[in-house]
Amino acid sequence: MNMRVTVGPPSLTINHGSTFMVTDLDGQINQDKFLGIFTDDTRFLSYYAFYADALPWIRLRSTTPRYYAAQVYLTNPELTTEDGIIPKGALSLTVGRTVEGGIHEDIDITNYSTKKVSFSFEIALRSDFADILEVQQGKIIHRGCIETRWDKEHNELHTTYQNKDFSRSIIYQLRNYTSQPHYANGRVTFEIVLEPGASWHTCGNFILVLDKLTREPLNICYDSAVDTEVNSKLEHLNQKWVESVTELTTVNEEVYRVYKQSVRDLAALRLYDYDLGDDIWLPAAGVPKFVTIFGRDSLIASLQTTTVHAGFARGALKKLSQLQATTWDDWRDAEPGKILHEIRHGELAHFQKIPHTPYYGTADATVLYLIVLHETWKWLGDNSLLNSYRDTALRCLEWIDNYGDLDGDGFQEYKTRSSNGIENQGWKDSGDAIVYPDGSQVEAPKALCELQGYVYDAWIRMAEVFDALDEHSFANSLRTKASQLQARFEKHFWCDDIGYYAFALDKDKQPVKTIASNPGHCLWSGIVSKERASRVVEKLMAPDMFTGWGIRTLSAENPAFNPFSYHLGSIWPHDNGIIALGLKKYGFNEEVARVARSVFEAASYFASYRIPEVYAGIEEKPGAFPVPYIEANVPQAWAAGSIFQLLQAILGISADAPNNKLYINPCLPEWLPEITLRRLEVGKSKVDLKFWRQDECTYWDASIISGDIEIDPP
Repeated sequence: MNMRVTVGPPSLTINHGSTFMVTDLDGQINQDKFLGIFTDDTRFLSYYAFYADALPWIRLRSTTPRYYAAQVYLTNPELTTEDGIIPKGALSLTVGRTVEGGIHEDIDITNYSTKKVSFSFEIALRSDFADILEVQQGKIIHRGCIETRWDKEHNELHTTYQNKDFSRSIIYQLRNYTSQPHYANGRVTFEIVLEPGASWHTCGNFILVLDKLTREPLNICYDSAVDTEVNSKLEHLNQKWVESVTELTTVNEEVYRVYKQSVRDLAALRLYDYDLGDDIWLPAAGVPKFVTIFGRDSLIASLQTTTVHAGFARGALKKLSQLQATTWDDWRDAEPGKILHEIRHGELAHFQKIPHTPYYGTADATVLYLIVLHETWKWLGDNSLLNSYRDTALRCLEWIDNYGDLDGDGFQEYKTRSSNGIENQGWKDSGDAIVYPDGSQVEAPKALCELQGYVYDAWIRMAEVFDALDEHSFANSLRTKASQLQARFEKHFWCDDIGYYAFALDKDKQPVKTIASNPGHCLWSGIVSKERASRVVEKLMAPDMFTGWGIRTLSAENPAFNPFSYHLGSIWPHDNGIIALGLKKYGFNEEVARVARSVFEAASYFASYRIPEVYAGIEEKPGAFPVPYIEANVPQAWAAGSIFQLLQAILGISADAPNNKLYINPCLPEWLPEITLRRLEVGKSKVDLKFWRQDECTYWDASIISGDIEIDPP
């Protein structure tokens, strides 16, 4: 019998809204790592450690039972004290934490020896107030002044950072302690005396102050928080989300558990500071590095969740419309009509050291905005969306023509103008992601294949939108442009010698004949010719691309291939989800099932069935297990959302709420013999769908719970 490996992250992460805490597995913070307490792109706590008589404690076990709560169990090393030796393992140290605004911490020590013990318990803590981007890079520049003051009357440690008009501070507030705290040499110290079987306790609150904004935790002890709720409002909102989304049941335990965890992960990523209503909100891109608004990530997550809760997209459409660029700005790579890439709020952004205020260096978010607007309308059937965002959509369309096409050749290209801009501005946005077949780097400007597909899809979708707005002449012009783009795409991107579409066109307009996953996105957009689709699928499912745990970003035969890299051969769940929808569009049901099965199989190895942002593109074989990318974000929005897209592809679900229609085209594989969706919303209707496999055929039944909806094959 084979032992199944469970792969967990190398750290403990808890988060709520804009605040998160990342520690080592022992609950402590090493300043040399990407660890600490963060909010609004500043690290407020950079070092944190426990000591008994100046010796470190020993980790036994730690976990995060909820996304906002952590529990750590430690024990003592052998201690030589004035009263004698305290044997190793005689003491337990339990640390419980919850995050809500700030961080609340409960510390409990119990004496399990048969003798009375006396020792010093020390908490060492430091703050560097570093910008999160410098923490990521491991290159922290010290600028302002940090001062620490111990308030003896209130037993609080105040640490303040000031750099001109930028100020941040953290208050470590001790409460409910069994013995009096003292402070010296950067450590809070308690003198502890415990009889056999006795326990000692203190609470600690980490209060985070940003100018006039204070993020303060609820003063609720961990045990009571786990047994009840850490915050009734938070729990109410989370429960409302869970009860509003489409419910899934199936005999396949892996699919069931991964689906449930993905629903929880999206709730965990909710950016409460940007809420515009109970159903008008958007998620952070991922924890811990991307706890902020990202254009591309918010839009893709919105697309992924249409079958789960289509109203989720309202937040992204509204907030990104509000932040749409209105001017030309080289520093921020902005042009009129462009949708942002990323926004930051730390010290570097405050002093304009980085262009993220916001930064617009993305070539695809503006086009994806149009796709999301159309798809949301098709699921909600709300024509007011089209009227509300008509002008935003027009500005996006103008950007495609006027700025997305850099040289007027009819293709979308990108090249940063900012001295601190992003080199690669598609979804593979790491600096080394776009390579030639020999592994060398492609120089900008670059015309990625999927960008052409996204524009083709956006024009087709917007034609339908402007028909609905009775602007038929404009709609017809968009269809004509889409048809012309498809013809140009076939002529310039298809490479007969490799039997595949080019990864991109380089600065000399020559095809980059690299085998990568990007043409899979072209299947999703529908720009691929029906005659050549099978050859694209053949390449994607070949051994150098398909590992058994998903499709790689780059062929293993490319000299630049590295399965443990970010984009040069790793596996991204969202990439596979988009490709699966493309496979479905062209009728490749067997391949849809293989891709979906591979990702679900990989997800089953990860702790709590929580799928990471990206994992290694290593081959599935006996004894192997998926390996997360070393700095992968967990949870991450479009990783969680990929699960919904994979199921959508298997079931062939699409909506036409404006015409009160739902289309399904299911093909269940052997490993998923039955599945039921409850409370699936299409417009003002709700429907339960049951699918089952019998004699290698798929059958379905529908129950309309409310509304008036017609359910048909496509």
